[in-house]
Amino acid sequence: MLYWLSQFSDVFSPLRIFRYITFRAVLAAGTAFILSVIIGPWLIKKLQAMNFREQQEDDRVAGHHGCDKVGTPTMGGLMIIFTTVTATVLWAEPGNFFMMCALTTFCFLGVLGFIDDYLKIKRKGSKGGLSPRMKLLAQASWTIVLLLALCSNEETCLRVQQLMVPFIKVPVIPAMGLFGTLTFLFLVLVGASNAVNLTDGLDGLAIGCTNSAAAAYLLMAYVAGHFTFAEYLQVPFVKGAGELAVFCGALLGAGLGFLWFNCHPARVFMGDTGSLAIGGGIAAVAILIKQELVLVIVGGVFVLEAASVLIQQSWFKITKKKYGAGRRVFRCAPIHHHFHIIAKENAVAAGRSIGATENMVTIRLWILSIIFALIGVATLKIR
Repeated sequence: MLYWLSQFSDVFSPLRIFRYITFRAVLAAGTAFILSVIIGPWLIKKLQAMNFREQQEDDRVAGHHGCDKVGTPTMGGLMIIFTTVTATVLWAEPGNFFMMCALTTFCFLGVLGFIDDYLKIKRKGSKGGLSPRMKLLAQASWTIVLLLALCSNEETCLRVQQLMVPFIKVPVIPAMGLFGTLTFLFLVLVGASNAVNLTDGLDGLAIGCTNSAAAAYLLMAYVAGHFTFAEYLQVPFVKGAGELAVFCGALLGAGLGFLWFNCHPARVFMGDTGSLAIGGGIAAVAILIKQELVLVIVGGVFVLEAASVLIQQSWFKITKKKYGAGRRVFRCAPIHHHFHIIAKENAVAAGRSIGATENMVTIRLWILSIIFALIGVATLKIR
Protein backbone atom coordinates (compact mmCIF):
# COMPACT_ATOMS: atom_id res chain seq x y z
CA MET A 1 0.00 0.00 0.00
CA LEU A 2 2.71 2.47 1.00
CA TYR A 3 4.61 1.44 -2.12
CA TRP A 4 2.44 3.89 -4.06
CA LEU A 5 4.09 6.79 -2.24
CA SER A 6 7.04 6.25 -4.59
CA GLN A 7 4.79 7.48 -7.44
CA PHE A 8 5.08 10.96 -5.97
CA SER A 9 8.87 11.00 -5.99
CA ASP A 10 8.81 13.64 -8.73
CA VAL A 11 7.10 15.95 -6.26
CA PHE A 12 9.17 14.91 -3.22
CA SER A 13 12.31 13.00 -4.21
CA PRO A 14 12.92 11.19 -0.84
CA LEU A 15 9.76 9.16 -1.54
CA ARG A 16 11.86 7.13 -4.01
CA ILE A 17 12.98 5.07 -1.03
CA PHE A 18 9.62 3.29 -1.10
CA ARG A 19 10.65 1.64 -4.38
CA TYR A 20 13.42 -0.31 -2.72
CA ILE A 21 12.56 -3.84 -1.65
CA THR A 22 15.26 -3.86 1.02
CA PHE A 23 13.77 -0.80 2.70
CA ARG A 24 10.23 -2.17 2.60
CA ALA A 25 11.31 -5.62 3.84
CA VAL A 26 12.98 -4.08 6.88
CA LEU A 27 9.97 -1.85 7.55
CA ALA A 28 7.62 -4.83 7.16
CA ALA A 29 9.63 -6.72 9.77
CA GLY A 30 9.54 -3.75 12.13
CA THR A 31 5.82 -3.21 11.59
CA ALA A 32 4.96 -6.87 12.25
CA PHE A 33 7.09 -6.91 15.39
CA ILE A 34 5.56 -3.74 16.83
CA LEU A 35 2.03 -4.92 16.04
CA SER A 36 2.76 -8.23 17.77
CA VAL A 37 4.00 -6.55 20.92
CA ILE A 38 0.97 -4.24 20.96
CA ILE A 39 -1.79 -6.78 20.32
CA GLY A 40 -0.11 -9.73 22.09
CA PRO A 41 -1.36 -9.03 25.65
CA TRP A 42 -4.88 -8.33 24.39
CA LEU A 43 -4.99 -11.52 22.32
CA ILE A 44 -3.68 -13.66 25.18
CA LYS A 45 -6.37 -12.30 27.52
CA LYS A 46 -9.00 -12.88 24.84
CA LEU A 47 -7.90 -16.49 24.31
CA GLN A 48 -7.98 -17.05 28.07
CA ALA A 49 -11.45 -15.53 28.36
CA MET A 50 -12.72 -17.78 25.54
CA ASN A 51 -11.04 -20.79 27.20
CA PHE A 52 -8.92 -21.49 24.13
CA ARG A 53 -6.30 -23.27 26.20
CA GLU A 54 -4.02 -26.29 25.95
CA GLN A 55 -6.34 -29.13 26.95
CA GLN A 56 -3.96 -31.92 27.97
CA GLU A 57 -0.32 -32.84 28.36
CA ASP A 58 1.39 -34.82 25.61
CA ASP A 59 1.06 -38.49 26.61
CA ARG A 60 4.47 -39.27 25.14
CA VAL A 61 6.27 -37.18 27.73
CA ALA A 62 3.98 -37.56 30.72
CA GLY A 63 6.10 -38.03 33.82
CA HIS A 64 9.12 -36.42 32.17
CA HIS A 65 7.81 -33.11 30.95
CA GLY A 66 5.53 -32.09 33.77
CA CYS A 67 2.02 -30.68 33.40
CA ASP A 68 2.82 -26.98 33.42
CA LYS A 69 1.71 -26.58 29.78
CA VAL A 70 -1.92 -27.44 30.43
CA GLY A 71 -4.13 -24.35 30.52
CA THR A 72 -1.76 -22.12 28.55
CA PRO A 73 -3.65 -20.22 25.82
CA THR A 74 -3.24 -21.73 22.35
CA MET A 75 -4.15 -20.57 18.83
CA GLY A 76 -1.61 -17.77 19.22
CA GLY A 77 -0.86 -18.31 15.55
CA LEU A 78 -3.66 -15.81 14.97
CA MET A 79 -1.19 -13.15 16.09
CA ILE A 80 1.41 -14.35 13.58
CA ILE A 81 -1.12 -14.43 10.74
CA PHE A 82 -2.65 -11.03 11.47
CA THR A 83 0.65 -9.18 11.87
CA THR A 84 2.29 -10.87 8.87
CA VAL A 85 -0.64 -10.17 6.56
CA THR A 86 -1.04 -6.58 7.78
CA ALA A 87 2.65 -5.76 7.40
CA THR A 88 2.86 -7.43 3.98
CA VAL A 89 -0.19 -5.62 2.61
CA LEU A 90 1.11 -2.36 4.03
CA TRP A 91 4.62 -2.57 2.54
CA ALA A 92 4.52 -4.90 -0.49
CA GLU A 93 3.75 -3.85 -4.03
CA PRO A 94 -0.03 -4.13 -4.46
CA GLY A 95 -1.21 -6.90 -6.78
CA ASN A 96 2.16 -8.64 -7.06
CA PHE A 97 1.38 -12.17 -8.29
CA PHE A 98 4.07 -13.97 -6.30
CA MET A 99 3.29 -12.14 -3.09
CA MET A 100 -0.41 -13.01 -3.45
CA CYS A 101 0.40 -16.70 -4.01
CA ALA A 102 2.52 -16.84 -0.85
CA LEU A 103 0.06 -14.82 1.22
CA THR A 104 -3.01 -16.85 0.21
CA THR A 105 -1.19 -20.13 0.87
CA PHE A 106 -0.13 -18.80 4.26
CA CYS A 107 -3.69 -17.79 5.12
CA PHE A 108 -5.37 -20.94 3.78
CA LEU A 109 -3.20 -23.25 5.86
CA GLY A 110 -3.65 -20.92 8.82
CA VAL A 111 -7.43 -21.31 8.52
CA LEU A 112 -7.00 -25.09 8.25
CA GLY A 113 -4.92 -25.05 11.43
CA PHE A 114 -7.47 -22.82 13.15
CA ILE A 115 -10.28 -25.29 12.41
CA ASP A 116 -8.12 -28.14 13.73
CA ASP A 117 -7.29 -26.23 16.93
CA TYR A 118 -10.90 -25.20 17.46
CA LEU A 119 -12.16 -28.76 17.14
CA LYS A 120 -9.50 -30.03 19.54
CA ILE A 121 -10.56 -27.49 22.15
CA LYS A 122 -14.27 -28.15 21.75
CA ARG A 123 -13.78 -31.93 21.82
CA LYS A 124 -11.34 -31.72 24.76
CA GLY A 125 -8.35 -33.55 23.35
CA SER A 126 -5.55 -33.72 20.78
CA LYS A 127 -7.45 -36.46 18.89
CA GLY A 128 -10.56 -34.34 18.53
CA GLY A 129 -9.32 -32.22 15.65
CA LEU A 130 -9.41 -32.82 11.93
CA SER A 131 -8.46 -36.31 10.84
CA PRO A 132 -5.12 -36.71 9.02
CA ARG A 133 -7.08 -37.65 5.90
CA MET A 134 -9.09 -34.41 6.01
CA LYS A 135 -5.93 -32.36 6.49
CA LEU A 136 -4.21 -34.04 3.55
CA LEU A 137 -7.30 -33.58 1.39
CA ALA A 138 -7.42 -29.86 2.17
CA GLN A 139 -3.68 -29.47 1.53
CA ALA A 140 -3.96 -31.41 -1.73
CA SER A 141 -6.87 -29.20 -2.83
CA TRP A 142 -4.84 -26.07 -2.20
CA THR A 143 -1.86 -27.55 -4.05
CA ILE A 144 -4.08 -27.93 -7.11
CA VAL A 145 -5.26 -24.31 -6.77
CA LEU A 146 -1.67 -23.08 -6.49
CA LEU A 147 -0.56 -25.10 -9.51
CA LEU A 148 -3.48 -23.81 -11.58
CA ALA A 149 -2.56 -20.25 -10.61
CA LEU A 150 1.05 -20.79 -11.63
CA CYS A 151 0.01 -22.44 -14.89
CA SER A 152 -2.18 -19.47 -15.79
CA ASN A 153 0.98 -17.79 -17.06
CA GLU A 154 3.18 -19.49 -19.66
CA GLU A 155 6.46 -18.41 -18.06
CA THR A 156 5.58 -19.52 -14.53
CA CYS A 157 3.97 -22.72 -15.87
CA LEU A 158 7.22 -23.77 -17.52
CA ARG A 159 9.32 -22.75 -14.50
CA VAL A 160 7.24 -24.56 -11.88
CA GLN A 161 7.69 -27.84 -13.76
CA GLN A 162 11.49 -27.64 -13.52
CA LEU A 163 13.35 -29.49 -10.78
CA MET A 164 16.25 -27.49 -9.37
CA VAL A 165 18.80 -29.18 -7.12
CA PRO A 166 21.20 -27.33 -4.77
CA PHE A 167 24.75 -26.87 -6.11
CA ILE A 168 23.59 -27.38 -9.74
CA LYS A 169 22.92 -24.29 -11.85
CA VAL A 170 20.63 -25.86 -14.46
CA PRO A 171 17.38 -27.81 -13.95
CA VAL A 172 18.03 -31.50 -13.32
CA ILE A 173 14.61 -32.24 -14.82
CA PRO A 174 13.51 -29.55 -17.35
CA ALA A 175 9.85 -30.63 -17.24
CA MET A 176 8.32 -32.93 -14.62
CA GLY A 177 4.89 -32.83 -16.25
CA LEU A 178 1.73 -31.61 -14.56
CA PHE A 179 1.15 -34.75 -12.50
CA GLY A 180 4.79 -34.95 -11.41
CA THR A 181 4.79 -31.25 -10.56
CA LEU A 182 1.55 -31.56 -8.58
CA THR A 183 2.99 -34.46 -6.58
CA PHE A 184 6.22 -32.56 -5.94
CA LEU A 185 4.44 -29.38 -4.81
CA PHE A 186 2.15 -31.42 -2.55
CA LEU A 187 5.13 -33.08 -0.85
CA VAL A 188 6.83 -29.71 -0.33
CA LEU A 189 3.74 -28.03 1.16
CA VAL A 190 2.68 -30.97 3.32
CA GLY A 191 6.23 -31.77 4.42
CA ALA A 192 7.03 -28.20 5.43
CA SER A 193 3.77 -27.45 7.25
CA ASN A 194 3.72 -30.75 9.16
CA ALA A 195 7.43 -30.53 10.03
CA VAL A 196 6.90 -27.12 11.66
CA ASN A 197 3.89 -28.56 13.47
CA LEU A 198 5.98 -31.43 14.90
CA THR A 199 8.70 -29.01 16.02
CA ASP A 200 6.25 -26.99 18.09
CA GLY A 201 6.78 -28.84 21.37
CA LEU A 202 9.05 -26.69 23.55
CA ASP A 203 8.62 -23.02 24.46
CA GLY A 204 10.00 -20.87 21.66
CA LEU A 205 11.45 -23.77 19.65
CA ALA A 206 9.36 -23.73 16.47
CA ILE A 207 9.14 -19.96 16.16
CA GLY A 208 12.88 -19.51 16.80
CA CYS A 209 13.72 -21.98 14.03
CA THR A 210 11.13 -20.27 11.82
CA ASN A 211 12.93 -16.95 12.19
CA SER A 212 16.16 -18.45 10.83
CA ALA A 213 14.34 -19.96 7.85
CA ALA A 214 12.42 -16.74 7.14
CA ALA A 215 15.64 -14.69 7.19
CA ALA A 216 17.33 -17.13 4.80
CA TYR A 217 14.45 -17.05 2.33
CA LEU A 218 14.22 -13.28 2.60
CA LEU A 219 17.74 -13.12 1.19
CA MET A 220 17.10 -15.82 -1.43
CA ALA A 221 13.87 -14.17 -2.59
CA TYR A 222 15.65 -10.84 -2.99
CA VAL A 223 18.40 -12.50 -5.05
CA ALA A 224 15.88 -14.39 -7.22
CA GLY A 225 14.07 -11.16 -8.04
CA HIS A 226 17.24 -9.16 -8.81
CA PHE A 227 18.48 -9.86 -12.34
CA THR A 228 22.12 -8.90 -11.72
CA PHE A 229 22.48 -10.96 -8.53
CA ALA A 230 20.59 -13.92 -10.00
CA GLU A 231 22.77 -13.91 -13.11
CA TYR A 232 25.99 -13.61 -11.08
CA LEU A 233 25.02 -16.42 -8.69
CA GLN A 234 23.52 -18.49 -11.54
CA VAL A 235 20.18 -19.05 -9.81
CA PRO A 236 16.78 -18.85 -11.54
CA PHE A 237 15.76 -15.23 -12.12
CA VAL A 238 12.07 -14.78 -11.30
CA LYS A 239 10.89 -11.34 -12.32
CA GLY A 240 8.72 -9.84 -9.58
CA ALA A 241 9.65 -12.44 -6.98
CA GLY A 242 11.69 -9.87 -5.06
CA GLU A 243 8.46 -8.80 -3.33
CA LEU A 244 8.52 -12.12 -1.52
CA ALA A 245 11.36 -10.62 0.52
CA VAL A 246 8.78 -8.25 1.99
CA PHE A 247 6.57 -11.19 2.95
CA CYS A 248 9.54 -12.99 4.51
CA GLY A 249 10.49 -9.82 6.36
CA ALA A 250 6.96 -9.51 7.74
CA LEU A 251 7.03 -13.18 8.79
CA LEU A 252 10.39 -12.66 10.49
CA GLY A 253 9.10 -9.63 12.41
CA ALA A 254 5.93 -11.49 13.38
CA GLY A 255 8.05 -14.43 14.53
CA LEU A 256 10.21 -12.23 16.73
CA GLY A 257 7.09 -10.58 18.14
CA PHE A 258 5.48 -13.93 18.89
CA LEU A 259 8.70 -15.15 20.52
CA TRP A 260 8.34 -12.21 22.92
CA PHE A 261 5.38 -14.06 24.46
CA ASN A 262 6.30 -17.65 23.56
CA CYS A 263 9.75 -17.79 25.19
CA HIS A 264 10.01 -19.92 28.33
CA PRO A 265 7.78 -19.89 30.29
CA ALA A 266 5.37 -19.45 27.38
CA ARG A 267 2.35 -17.23 27.85
CA VAL A 268 0.80 -18.50 24.61
CA PHE A 269 1.25 -21.33 22.09
CA MET A 270 0.92 -20.94 18.32
CA GLY A 271 -1.07 -24.17 17.85
CA ASP A 272 -1.72 -25.66 14.43
CA THR A 273 -3.05 -22.23 13.46
CA GLY A 274 0.48 -20.88 13.43
CA SER A 275 2.56 -23.94 12.58
CA LEU A 276 0.63 -24.94 9.46
CA ALA A 277 0.54 -21.34 8.23
CA ILE A 278 4.27 -20.82 8.79
CA GLY A 279 5.26 -24.07 7.10
CA GLY A 280 2.97 -23.40 4.17
CA GLY A 281 4.13 -19.80 3.76
CA ILE A 282 7.81 -20.67 3.70
CA ALA A 283 7.15 -23.62 1.38
CA ALA A 284 5.25 -21.33 -1.00
CA VAL A 285 8.19 -18.92 -1.15
CA ALA A 286 10.56 -21.82 -1.83
CA ILE A 287 8.32 -23.05 -4.66
CA LEU A 288 7.93 -19.62 -6.24
CA ILE A 289 11.69 -18.89 -6.38
CA LYS A 290 12.59 -22.49 -7.35
CA GLN A 291 14.54 -23.24 -4.17
CA GLU A 292 12.33 -26.06 -2.91
CA LEU A 293 15.06 -28.60 -2.12
CA VAL A 294 17.16 -25.96 -0.38
CA LEU A 295 14.35 -25.95 2.17
CA VAL A 296 15.61 -29.35 3.34
CA ILE A 297 18.88 -27.62 4.31
CA VAL A 298 17.50 -24.30 5.56
CA GLY A 299 14.84 -26.08 7.62
CA GLY A 300 17.29 -28.69 8.86
CA VAL A 301 15.88 -28.73 12.39
CA PHE A 302 12.35 -29.21 11.03
CA VAL A 303 13.63 -32.09 8.89
CA LEU A 304 15.31 -33.72 11.89
CA GLU A 305 12.11 -33.43 13.91
CA ALA A 306 9.96 -34.98 11.18
CA ALA A 307 12.53 -37.67 10.42
CA SER A 308 12.73 -38.66 14.10
CA VAL A 309 8.98 -39.28 14.17
CA LEU A 310 9.08 -41.36 10.98
CA ILE A 311 12.03 -43.41 12.25
CA GLN A 312 10.44 -43.94 15.66
CA GLN A 313 7.08 -45.05 14.27
CA SER A 314 8.57 -47.23 11.55
CA TRP A 315 11.00 -49.02 13.86
CA PHE A 316 8.30 -49.56 16.48
CA LYS A 317 5.99 -51.19 13.92
CA ILE A 318 8.79 -53.34 12.45
CA THR A 319 9.98 -54.62 15.82
CA LYS A 320 6.44 -55.18 17.08
CA LYS A 321 5.70 -57.34 14.07
CA LYS A 322 8.99 -59.22 14.39
CA TYR A 323 9.38 -59.57 18.17
CA GLY A 324 5.82 -59.07 19.41
CA ALA A 325 6.80 -55.92 21.31
CA GLY A 326 7.67 -52.59 19.75
CA ARG A 327 11.09 -51.06 20.37
CA ARG A 328 12.13 -47.43 20.11
CA VAL A 329 15.16 -45.69 18.64
CA PHE A 330 14.69 -42.49 20.67
CA ARG A 331 13.55 -42.01 24.24
CA CYS A 332 10.72 -40.00 22.78
CA ALA A 333 9.81 -38.42 19.43
CA PRO A 334 9.90 -35.76 18.06
CA ILE A 335 13.58 -35.59 18.87
CA HIS A 336 13.40 -32.41 20.99
CA HIS A 337 11.57 -34.48 23.64
CA HIS A 338 14.37 -37.07 23.48
CA PHE A 339 16.98 -34.39 24.20
CA HIS A 340 14.82 -32.78 26.88
CA ILE A 341 14.36 -36.04 28.79
CA ILE A 342 18.11 -36.73 28.69
CA ALA A 343 18.92 -33.17 29.77
CA LYS A 344 16.59 -33.43 32.78
CA GLU A 345 18.01 -36.78 33.82
CA ASN A 346 21.56 -35.45 33.55
CA ALA A 347 20.62 -32.40 35.61
CA VAL A 348 19.11 -34.59 38.34
CA ALA A 349 22.18 -36.86 38.36
CA ALA A 350 24.48 -33.85 38.69
CA GLY A 351 22.36 -32.25 41.41
CA ARG A 352 21.48 -29.25 39.25
CA SER A 353 18.11 -27.57 38.81
CA ILE A 354 16.03 -28.97 35.97
CA GLY A 355 14.29 -25.65 35.41
CA ALA A 356 16.69 -24.48 32.71
CA THR A 357 16.83 -27.72 30.71
CA GLU A 358 14.02 -26.76 28.33
CA ASN A 359 15.73 -23.47 27.50
CA MET A 360 19.04 -25.29 27.01
CA VAL A 361 17.57 -27.69 24.46
CA THR A 362 15.66 -24.92 22.70
CA ILE A 363 18.65 -22.59 22.38
CA ARG A 364 20.92 -25.35 21.10
CA LEU A 365 18.38 -26.23 18.42
CA TRP A 366 18.15 -22.51 17.55
CA ILE A 367 21.92 -22.53 17.03
CA LEU A 368 21.59 -25.52 14.73
CA SER A 369 18.79 -23.79 12.80
CA ILE A 370 20.99 -20.72 12.23
CA ILE A 371 23.83 -22.93 10.99
CA PHE A 372 21.46 -24.78 8.63
CA ALA A 373 20.10 -21.45 7.34
CA LEU A 374 23.61 -20.15 6.63
CA ILE A 375 24.50 -23.36 4.79
CA GLY A 376 21.31 -23.05 2.76
CA VAL A 377 22.13 -19.48 1.75
CA ALA A 378 25.68 -20.58 0.86
CA THR A 379 24.26 -22.95 -1.76
CA LEU A 380 23.45 -19.85 -3.84
CA LYS A 381 27.16 -19.32 -4.38
CA ILE A 382 28.26 -22.94 -4.69
CA ARG A 383 27.02 -23.84 -8.15
